[in-house]
Amino acid sequence: MNPYKKYKDKSIEGMSQGELLVTLYDESIKDLKRAQLALEDKDYAGFDYQLNYFIRIIRYLNNTLDLSQPIAWDLKKLYTYINYDIGRVRAARERMADEIPKLIGIMQDLRDGFEGASRQVHDERPVEDRGVSV
Repeated sequence: MNPYKKYKDKSIEGMSQGELLVTLYDESIKDLKRAQLALEDKDYAGFDYQLNYFIRIIRYLNNTLDLSQPIAWDLKKLYTYINYDIGRVRAARERMADEIPKLIGIMQDLRDGFEGASRQVHDERPVEDRGVSV
């Protein structure tokens, strides 16, 4: 096995759920940015390749929602919209290229929101759980 892949797999295994979620958002943003660059270069194979990775992440996020949580339904609607919109971008290519930055913005907002929530949950632990003696 490739040593880099082994290292990456090991670091993913050690992540909390919040860290993993933020990483998925980071990867989805990278995929959209790479797709945008490929489209600008008229590299349609690269464009489709990056969008495929982006779509896989969105589907994963959508399929792993805990629908017993009220916010999950809102996220499901948002992921469904993103999936629909990216399909339109894929079909229209340059004619809808201006949608890609909007999608990046949505993913960035989600990423930042979940990172903030994860940090807040982490910080709200009782003081003694953070290794501080009282």
